[in-house]
Amino acid sequence: MLKLSLDALEIVETIARKGSFAGAAKELFRVPSTISYTVSKLEDDLGVRLFDRFGPKVALTAAGKELLKEGRFLLRAAGDLESRVRRVASGWETELAIGMDSMLAPSALEDDIAAFYDVADQTRLRIVREVLSGTWDALLDRRVDLLVGAAGEGPSGGGYTAEPIGKSSFVFAVAPHHPLAAIDRALDKADLLDYRAVAVSDSARQLGPRTVGLLFGQDMLAVPDMETKYSFQLRGIGFGFLPEAWARPAIAAGLLVEKQVVEPKPDETFYLAWRSGEEGAALSWWLKRMRDHPPFAGMIARHCHEAERARAG
Repeated sequence: MLKLSLDALEIVETIARKGSFAGAAKELFRVPSTISYTVSKLEDDLGVRLFDRFGPKVALTAAGKELLKEGRFLLRAAGDLESRVRRVASGWETELAIGMDSMLAPSALEDDIAAFYDVADQTRLRIVREVLSGTWDALLDRRVDLLVGAAGEGPSGGGYTAEPIGKSSFVFAVAPHHPLAAIDRALDKADLLDYRAVAVSDSARQLGPRTVGLLFGQDMLAVPDMETKYSFQLRGIGFGFLPEAWARPAIAAGLLVEKQVVEPKPDETFYLAWRSGEEGAALSWWLKRMRDHPPFAGMIARHCHEAERARAG
């Protein structure tokens, strides 16, 4: 009789990712005692220790890493099997997860979501925001089913289909009181090196994270999303490139100053993407909807509340 269950594998994987039993319990909506009991029983049944305990924090042992190396493939295969069985029974997925980059606004999909519920009210929708390679990571790791605005080209190796849906230009901007604002020429590496950059951390778990626009030895403040980066740059905490649709209203309101740089950031292409071979009715509906009603202009546009308040004042 097998001593390893998919439920136990999911718990071990979540603990490894969150770094603690408590973090895993919160994500899986379980009580911590259940998480602890499942791991202890699995360790007893297998006769190995899966985690080293460091107070509330834990780390995988060599045996635990080996278990998860293959265990993640089993979890993905099981999830794929469940999805196929449900689609065979009804034609519609029970859940569809849509992922997008953090610089895009999910609110732009409001009309699309309303139209979807008119025809498929039994399919649950889940919107997931990731950063940089994290969008592609989420698709290939089956955490999302469709990407509506993945930044940059996908990873090599295939397994997905992608179509470009739009581009964004970027503006190098600083707060008016930032020291770089007073330099009256194009900024080069030597100008930037003495000041702090604000960078969005890549949310990829399995794929290699992207690092954008940072210099070797650069002081950097890492933030979780584009919204935080934008807010910190408004306050002069650091500098960096912002999507043009975000930066222009703030520049017009005098909250940011655009600066020319010797090495500008190239435009970023965003993609609509899904796993190859997926045929669910909900996914098909969304693909058709996104092609018939391209959402990118609305997703990249942003209501800069700070800029609006400044104009009103």
